Amino acid sequence: MCGIVGFVDKKTQSEKAVIIKDMMDAIIHRGPNSAGQYIDDDVALGFRRLSIIDLEGGSQPLYNEENTKVLTFNGEIYNYQSIRKELVEKGYHFKTNTDSEVLIHGYQEYGVALLQKLRGMFAFIIWDTEKKELFGARDHFGIKPFYYYNTDEVFMYGSEIKSFLHHPSFKKELNKEALKPYLTFQYPAIKECFFKNVYRLPEGHYFIFKDGKLDIQQYWDLHQEEKDMTLEEAVNFIDETVQESVATHKIADVEVGSFLSSGVDSSLVASILKPAKTYSVGFGTSYNESTEAKALTDILGLRNTSRTLTGEEAFQYFPQIQYYLDEPDSNPSVVPLFFLSELAARDVKVVMSGEGADELFAGYIDYGWHSNSMTVRKLGEALKKLSQSKRHKLSEHLKKLPNFPGKLHLLKAVQPAEEYFIGQALVFTEEEATAIVKPEYRKSPSVKDIVMDKYAKVKNLSEIKKMQYLDMHQWMPGDILLKADKMSMAHSLELRVPLLDKKMMECAEVIPTKYLFNEYNTKYAFRQAAFRHIPKEWAARPKLGFPVPIKDWLRTEKFYQIVCAELSKDFVGEFFDQKAVLQLLDDNFQGKVDARRKIWTLYTFITWYDVYFIQGGNKPQVA
Repeated sequence: MCGIVGFVDKKTQSEKAVIIKDMMDAIIHRGPNSAGQYIDDDVALGFRRLSIIDLEGGSQPLYNEENTKVLTFNGEIYNYQSIRKELVEKGYHFKTNTDSEVLIHGYQEYGVALLQKLRGMFAFIIWDTEKKELFGARDHFGIKPFYYYNTDEVFMYGSEIKSFLHHPSFKKELNKEALKPYLTFQYPAIKECFFKNVYRLPEGHYFIFKDGKLDIQQYWDLHQEEKDMTLEEAVNFIDETVQESVATHKIADVEVGSFLSSGVDSSLVASILKPAKTYSVGFGTSYNESTEAKALTDILGLRNTSRTLTGEEAFQYFPQIQYYLDEPDSNPSVVPLFFLSELAARDVKVVMSGEGADELFAGYIDYGWHSNSMTVRKLGEALKKLSQSKRHKLSEHLKKLPNFPGKLHLLKAVQPAEEYFIGQALVFTEEEATAIVKPEYRKSPSVKDIVMDKYAKVKNLSEIKKMQYLDMHQWMPGDILLKADKMSMAHSLELRVPLLDKKMMECAEVIPTKYLFNEYNTKYAFRQAAFRHIPKEWAARPKLGFPVPIKDWLRTEKFYQIVCAELSKDFVGEFFDQKAVLQLLDDNFQGKVDARRKIWTLYTFITWYDVYFIQGGNKPQVA
């Protein structure tokens, strides 16, 4: 696991070495073990290394045998040994035992087609010194980050945006169009980042930059094709695939630990991995998953290390958390994830986690659970079997009926997903966001524009499959994977996600919808597979997320005062109706409304803006 930075800039010559070093130093937390760089008249490439495989021989940049191609790489290729075997048989000679070298020889042999062979998490670039061409790619799901900045003066890229601040041609400017969608989605929701002219290379895409022109192409996408199978066949397939994926993700020359919460996903991973060490955190008693995690490790015979966090710690480190994120993300779980990563990093360099199963195997109640009545749920499942046209006609009829118990559940069972589902977060409605931001921040892509871009590609799938597709291309890379990478790498910790894997997706794509999500439970077949490895009590638990007591914090005087002080700063009025913001904060404090998510989203943005634009983008120090 590492960090990469670089730029193509023919104008900057004598300063290249200084600039690339400063950019590399900005992400030293991603790779504290070693550094390397390549510089010529056209480019400067930088690399920071966290040693995981081939501890002695894996330094970068790496070169091909003719020294005409130069590689820097962030991530892990889990099937590198089989690809390496193919390449050796074709006559390639390897200097190291790393997975990295497979990329440079593989690109020589297969070109862009190499990407179809890879299984792993990655963001890498290859500079061709003869063609003067830069090739780069990002993994299938967007597990590893890749940002780029492209103007007439310079093309630069990196694992983290903060590295760009150290290039003299980078113009740090707030992207005004990003704010309003963020208030609805809670994370950066549009293609252009919160920094003007900075973009993320989309998941499953590659690019070629040559002669000042950038060409981006997609090389992979989901292909949902349900197969006819029994429930037992589906459960067997899932179980076998999970076990194989966990085994494959164990590859390392260092110890691999595991995060462990009270939920089914991380519990299943830990039970199959059986690591020497597992890690958990929680807040107080009502929000403490570490208690359940300890109970499970006692049953499984594993060791668990846990910490109880305090609100004081959370607020003390919150500016630093936003610094590491690069862009504001108001998902409350970033806070415990930051501290969980720090706890694990005291002992190990690599951990496994449970991200991905909810999206692949339909674990969210928003996919269709809106009633506690089994009768209503069964009726909803029956209605889903109607033709699409009949379901949509029925939804129009249901909308006109007065409210009755179960109406929402039945409506969502027959309503097109496009009409109501925007993903796993909805903080401010679009109307509320428009009302609270100043006029100059109201011009941005609409919520409908943002989601319909994805829905248009899967209009003929079932409603649940549509929602899964949207979450895989919106929620996962924009929120879940962003925070997982940034919070772990803040502590030089590699986080692996065996449930979000190419083989896992090939399994999930063919599981019938009726076994994914039904009247009995979310993630139904996946849970049946988990029963084979963990106690039913854990496997059957509803999804809780990462419990964070922001409701309690915002109604506690000392924390209320901290947030009030931030939202009262003069620059807040540049973005928001400050009077309305402070009134919302007071009403929530007094218990008149429950606006915790809205306030936390506002507080998050203001904290992030303060770090990067008022304080200059330096890492905030904690007293």
